This record gives sequence, C-alpha cells and structure tokens, in this order.
Amino acid sequence: MTIEAVVFDIGNVLIEWQPERYYDRRIGEERRRKLFAEIDLHDMNEQVDRGEDFRSTVYDMAARHPDWHDEIRHWHDHWIELASPEIPHSVALLRALRARGVPVFALSNFGIGTFEVAEEAYPFLKEFDRRFISGYMGVTKPEAEIYERLEAESGVAPERLLFADDRAENIAAAAARGWKVHLFDGPEGWERSLIDHGLLPERDAA
Repeated sequence: MTIEAVVFDIGNVLIEWQPERYYDRRIGEERRRKLFAEIDLHDMNEQVDRGEDFRSTVYDMAARHPDWHDEIRHWHDHWIELASPEIPHSVALLRALRARGVPVFALSNFGIGTFEVAEEAYPFLKEFDRRFISGYMGVTKPEAEIYERLEAESGVAPERLLFADDRAENIAAAAARGWKVHLFDGPEGWERSLIDHGLLPERDAA
C-alpha cells in the first residue's frame, strides 16, 4: 500500500523534550526528584496540551505550592529551555520528504501558548503541510478522536499514513486504526523506515 502522507510527532522526534534534564541543571537531581515526586508537573502540562492557558495553568499551580513556587514557574518562564535542542537529522528528513513532494503532517500534544513559543524558536515547525496540534483541537493522543480528525480533515486513508512517535501508547492507538507506524528511538531508525517505505531513496536520505 502506497504511503500518501508522513506524520511526525514533535516532542522527542523533532525537538528534544526532557524537562527533568532542565531541572537537574537548575536545582540538582536530588531536589528535582523531590519536586517531581511532590508535584505532578507532567499532569499540569497535559492540561496545557488540552488547551488550557499556558501562563495561568503554571502560575496557578505555583501559587498552590508555595514551597516550590519559583521552580514551578520555571516551566513557563524558561519553557524553551525544557524543549531543546532541535534534532537536526529529523528536521533534515522532514525537509527531504517535502522536497520530494511527500505531504508531511504534524500530530503532536502541544499547548497553544507553548506552540507559539516553539514556532518562534524553531521555524521549521511552520514547514508542515498540515498541523494537528492538541491544544487547538482540545483532544490529545492517544485518544482516538485526534487520529480520526486527522484522517477526516486530511482525506488520507489510515493505511496510507506513516506515523512516527516516541511513545508506545500513541503508536499503538494509530496502529489500531490501520496506520503504518514507527516507534521513534532516534532519527537513524526513522530514516531507514522512510527508505524502506520507498519515500526516500538512499541518496536523498539525510
């Protein structure tokens, strides 16, 4: 079956997303472990990914936890440092696909406010043919609705989509709908998958 469009997750596929690494640098690993054990910062981020206001969600959490007030605010005030750096090889693959006329979509759990920050820092995020960003859609992976909406809005049949994501549950949800999938654990493996699907010849691969 011919692939008609390639779908990229963003975090940990095109941009590294390692908040714990940032906090280890800022406050040390021991204190970071205590912070993440006491405050569910990833759940807070999930709210942002579902469309809640970025600043108010983070600042409200900080206000409720005065012992960690400043550290929680870092999630907003230094967010781009949590979401960095870009993964150049993956960006090159995205551009190689587009240069060959292959439609490339983004499907990512990302807040509205955080995506606006990321777009300024990473101009390649504006290069997708279509973008399906959870904050704007009000639904996140791995819920079936977000995959259904990509299919409906793009008009591409599930079996003609090839999707890369670093989270097994997101890949499993797509595969259950008939998508071709690749569990991303580095750009080299993703490059090989694209070649094997006939989307990039060896000479065009990044």
